[in-house]
Amino acid sequence: MTEHDNPSAPTAPTAPTASNQPRRLHRGLLVLGTLLITLSAVTPASSVFIIAPGVIAQAGTGAFLSFAAAAVVGVFMAFVYAELSSAFPLTGGEYAIVGRTLGRLPGFMVMVLILVTQLLILAVIALGVGTYLEVVFPGLPGPVVAAAVCLLAAAAAILDVKVNAWMTGVFLAIEMLALVVLCVLGFVHAHRSVGELLSHPVVAKGGGLHPAGFGAIATATAVAVFAYNGYGSAVYFGEETRDAHRNIARAILWALVITVAAELIPVTAVLLGAPSLTDLFSAPNMLAYVITSLGGGTLNTVLSLGIAVAIVNAVLAILLLTARLVFSTGRDQAWPLPVSRALEAVHPRFGTPWVATVVSGVIAAAVCFADENVLLVVTGTALVVVYGVLCVAVLNGRRTGSTAHGSYRMPLFPLPPLLGLAALAYVIYANATDPAFGRPSLIATAAVLVLSALYYLLRRRMQGDWVLRGHETEAPEA
Repeated sequence: MTEHDNPSAPTAPTAPTASNQPRRLHRGLLVLGTLLITLSAVTPASSVFIIAPGVIAQAGTGAFLSFAAAAVVGVFMAFVYAELSSAFPLTGGEYAIVGRTLGRLPGFMVMVLILVTQLLILAVIALGVGTYLEVVFPGLPGPVVAAAVCLLAAAAAILDVKVNAWMTGVFLAIEMLALVVLCVLGFVHAHRSVGELLSHPVVAKGGGLHPAGFGAIATATAVAVFAYNGYGSAVYFGEETRDAHRNIARAILWALVITVAAELIPVTAVLLGAPSLTDLFSAPNMLAYVITSLGGGTLNTVLSLGIAVAIVNAVLAILLLTARLVFSTGRDQAWPLPVSRALEAVHPRFGTPWVATVVSGVIAAAVCFADENVLLVVTGTALVVVYGVLCVAVLNGRRTGSTAHGSYRMPLFPLPPLLGLAALAYVIYANATDPAFGRPSLIATAAVLVLSALYYLLRRRMQGDWVLRGHETEAPEA
């Protein structure tokens, strides 16, 4: 490893001139604003209505145990995110952290992987808007609606980040209200007990109900881990949050707690309240079956509109953090200089990365017309790789002292990252044994990493060393 790839080497040896002074975003968020945007990016209602049925299909009533186990993995990863983000609360997020703890090449590879994943996920989530609006407006062209949502979200995301924080907060309240209604329906009309979910989980098989085995519950846990994902995205607002060295860690930990409660409790309510488990497992739309059976078709229509609002909110929130990632890649000159200089432009009035926001919105809108299955394959296992690299990063940060200036230290170190790595290793194994989706997704992730490494070597040859230009030298506020 050369001195240029040494994590302990200086990363921003630039003089404060007009041409190389790192661009600063407006630091106007309090921890509440950061938390609201983060929770909107997690979008608990979308996870319950879109991802949870997949977990239930695999594990049956064992989905309760799957979500509970995934929450434990979430705690491990939240500790990892909180410690690393406390040391490096930078808008580049994971890649800015990895580049400073493991070296520039790993950082660059993570940067490209996350960038590709975020832009594609924006389209995948936006495509869900048409699905739920079809309840009221049949025949809507899904890709067109999704592209329009991406473009409208980009226009809103240019505004002051505080405005966006409150905007997402209002939509988040609507989303949470839909989940509260679902919980009330399930618990008031409970047809079984929590004890049954714990001691006798069952799954549909061969036209009947059979005990859910450990393998099915463990495999479904991998999907439940993805349902909770997003709490770590608070780090993308580290340069816009006051007292970020402390508040980003707080936002991450609170985001995890709220996310687990907002997803595990409604899933439990669905499993308890479903009038017939056989009908639940065979229903084309599990949540619609429960809501219609317990509350009627009108309530199902109203909640469907609420979920559409939640998805729009998620698109806005994820676009906000994706734009900051794109902005950071421009500031770090990851691309040819004219492109990088355009991407690091900051709006003179709102203090937001407006060019990066527009670019992110336009690309996501275009991707909405791609095959959704291809999008899911490309993004399916990227999160596992990123989580694994972050676990290694926090271990190495403690070893080298590169994270010693952070304000937060996780409890029980090094157990959380080690147990997190063990859980992630199982998820990779489960994906490798799935020839239909998991294995192609692993291959796609590996291909993105290889291509990003090749681009890094070419970029270094053409433009010289990659210099990370974030404000990591800023000391924590007293």
